[in-house]
Amino acid sequence: MTEKKETVRKAATSKAAGEKKAAPRRSTAKKVVFEINAETVGFKAGDVYQALATSENALSVAEIAKAAKITEEETLLGMGWLFKEGKIKAEENKITLA
Repeated sequence: MTEKKETVRKAATSKAAGEKKAAPRRSTAKKVVFEINAETVGFKAGDVYQALATSENALSVAEIAKAAKITEEETLLGMGWLFKEGKIKAEENKITLA
C-alpha cells in the first residue's frame, strides 16, 4: 500500500508543477471481432437478406450494413453466402434480392 501512495504523490506533484502529459491517442476505427464459421456467416447472411427484404429497393453495401446494423466486412461475408445460394444479384453496384 505504501507504493501506491508514493505513486499518487508523484503524480499529484507533477500535475501541480504544471507538467503537461500528452493525451492518449484514441483510435477512431472500431475493432469487431467475431469467429468466422458457417454459423456466424449464415447469421450475417440472414441480416443482409432481412435488410434487403425490408427495403424493397436495391441497396449499396454501405446501405445494407447500416440497415442491418453490421459492419461492411460482415455485410460482404453475408453477401457472399447469399450470392452462392442465388438469393441476391448485383446491378450497377446495388444489390437486390434475386
